[in-house]
Amino acid sequence: MTEVLRRGRASLAFGFFAQGVAFALLVTRIPAIQDRYGVSDALLPAFLAAVPILAGIGSVATERLVKRVPPSRLLRWSQPVVLLALLGVGAGDRMAVLGVTLALFGLAVGALDASMNMLGVSLQRAYGRSIMLSFHAVYSLGGIVGASLAWVGAHWHLALWVSYLPLVLVLVPAVLVGSRWYVDGQGPDAAAEAGSAGDGGSGGVVFKALLPLCLVMTFAYIGDSTVSNWSAKYLQDVLGSSEQLATVPYNLYMVTTLLGRAIGDLGVRRFGAVAVVRVGALVAAAGFAVVAVAPGAWAGMGGFTLVGLGLCVLVPQTFAAAGRLFPGASDAAVARLNVFNYVGFLIGSPLVGALGDAWSYRGAMAVPMVLVLVTFVYARSFAPQPDRYGGGHERPRTADVGRGSNRV
Repeated sequence: MTEVLRRGRASLAFGFFAQGVAFALLVTRIPAIQDRYGVSDALLPAFLAAVPILAGIGSVATERLVKRVPPSRLLRWSQPVVLLALLGVGAGDRMAVLGVTLALFGLAVGALDASMNMLGVSLQRAYGRSIMLSFHAVYSLGGIVGASLAWVGAHWHLALWVSYLPLVLVLVPAVLVGSRWYVDGQGPDAAAEAGSAGDGGSGGVVFKALLPLCLVMTFAYIGDSTVSNWSAKYLQDVLGSSEQLATVPYNLYMVTTLLGRAIGDLGVRRFGAVAVVRVGALVAAAGFAVVAVAPGAWAGMGGFTLVGLGLCVLVPQTFAAAGRLFPGASDAAVARLNVFNYVGFLIGSPLVGALGDAWSYRGAMAVPMVLVLVTFVYARSFAPQPDRYGGGHERPRTADVGRGSNRV
């Protein structure tokens, strides 16, 4: 069983990496996509908003599908769809093609994110110790690689499809081969029973218990979208940096996110999830405070770096906490929680932009600061749940893991 778990962990980690690459290749080339299709500035927000909305629909659909189909199978087939849709975005030349490929990308991303985190939560339960942050660390690494490749494509003025095609040709067969070793923590029958219980009389109770984690997920992604969408503009327009220097904060944010997640599991094992989440919330809030009062560009970059170091632990630990809170229905809990990833993404950027235009961008940075601080209050929701053995930590469920070596 140890070898099964090891292979399952390695193959899932590669899936996280591939998704980080694909998503970064899309979001970092938005100006090039806009130019290729002739999308106006007024129409662009509608296209960008459609992706997370459809991803939320895909996540909700995944909750239903895992009652009959293992999450490993959904992940196996949704990941190639995401990669091929990315290639379609780069290869098309009509607005209708862009709409269809982005819709396909969004729906597939929702299913992919939900099923990927379902497998991560069940693997962590099987391991009996915190490993969830390591998966998200690999995702951050993929994001750095994808952003770097996008820079190369832009620097050499390569057509989008030329930039995307080699990666798709490599990643699609690689993820399909790696998917042979995915490990499901519970079979479709168990998921169906848990889902039925959640949809019945206890459904309201389940959502009420999950609500604090949903809020934490939303607040974390409001903070994340603030950095990804506004850090460059803030540094250039508010702090007076050069255009070249304004590109640095997001790279620093991604690097500190990777470093924080790489060591975060050790912190959880030693100090517990509650302590790690509280420290992360305080560090992220301090980072936004530094950004809001920064006298110059270098101080602002230091603030965004702190934000990355603090926010990086929140999302992985939120998924892990949902799995602990509902060990018999972790797939359903993860799918519902994943929707609030997209809620935060949809709210964050417009909220900061509207406040910046109506008031000031310095004042707007106080909003994610306050929301992240609220996470400190909800940190107790991350405490280990008593299990059937009577302890505060979960133990490996080898009977469940035995179902999970899927050759789909």
